[in-house]
Amino acid sequence: MTTSSLTAMTAQQLTKKILDREELMILDVRNTSDYENWRIEGGRVEVVHIPYFDLLDSIEPALELIPPGKELLVVCAKEGSSIYVAEQLIEAGRTGVSYLQGGMKAWSEYLEPVKVGDLKDGGELIQFVRIGKGCLSYMVISGGEAAVIDAVRMTDVFERYAKERGVVIKHTIDTHLHADHISGGRKLAINALAAYWLPPKDATEVTFDYVPLEEGSSITVGSTEIAIQPIYSPGHTIGSTSLIVDGKYLLSGDILFVESIGRPDLAGKAEDWVGDLRTSLYTTYRALPEELIVLPAHFGKMTELGENGVVSARLGDLYRSNPGLNVQDDELFRAAVTKHLPPQPNAYQEIRQTNMGRLTPGEEEQQNMELGPNRCAVHDK
Repeated sequence: MTTSSLTAMTAQQLTKKILDREELMILDVRNTSDYENWRIEGGRVEVVHIPYFDLLDSIEPALELIPPGKELLVVCAKEGSSIYVAEQLIEAGRTGVSYLQGGMKAWSEYLEPVKVGDLKDGGELIQFVRIGKGCLSYMVISGGEAAVIDAVRMTDVFERYAKERGVVIKHTIDTHLHADHISGGRKLAINALAAYWLPPKDATEVTFDYVPLEEGSSITVGSTEIAIQPIYSPGHTIGSTSLIVDGKYLLSGDILFVESIGRPDLAGKAEDWVGDLRTSLYTTYRALPEELIVLPAHFGKMTELGENGVVSARLGDLYRSNPGLNVQDDELFRAAVTKHLPPQPNAYQEIRQTNMGRLTPGEEEQQNMELGPNRCAVHDK
């Protein structure tokens, strides 16, 4: 058997193809439940699903479904099964075949940095798109310093980017206690000797020290003093706190997304927090300038990615287009965000405990805990 024509495609290369809207066919060979729960989407990607065990005796089922001449990427959980299937396809005469290096685990962990826009006096705001998981992190850069907001656990990405830009990370901030992914904020702060900010109402059970992220305080980044202004906006969690950066950008955490709104049930208190959610969205946010650019901590659908992959929307536009902001009846709103919700994120209780410092899972366990879509929004992915 020869593998001379078999190549690996990295998660970074796959991301570029999706964002550039290049044609690509994917053969996903994971089991049916994993595929139906979470798969690669977006751009001009076409996906065919055939479980690996259905291809062990013969590669013919794949050959029948996949037209010759198309660029083909074979995908599995970790890469082993996809290498085997890709080799079989090449043996059968197919060309342009590659496999996803590191499989869906690598896809889940890749972050693509994209520039959101310029800030005053030469500063910049960068969004890190975790395209396979739907998480969004941010870096505010100004005057040789940086603040990282809602960092994911792959802290080396932020450290490397800061080094490339010649800036020092001075602050890390979590807008709330996350339940869908393991936060990298505290680890990043320790490594960088930076301040770690967390809303105190979400921190009643944490086992570590932090700086309270409270409305009325102001965090500055760099000598140009680009202010990060916290705004208390509970509902997704009791402590959820949004940030206004430079008077131009609203980092909404998991309260407001481009196509949906945050769910209030991940701490088991949906009935208690639904009123807070409505107040945050229909009163607190409604009083803010419509020109603010909303930058959420997650996206639920690939359609939310805009130009160059940036996930953003003007606040005033969302009050016209986002269904979650247009339910005028209180009881209808309560029903919409407490009943018929999508499944909760994988291992979300363990993830919450980890983010409190009460669990210390190893690296492989952390990877497994985070597999699957984020599901922080009212809509399903």
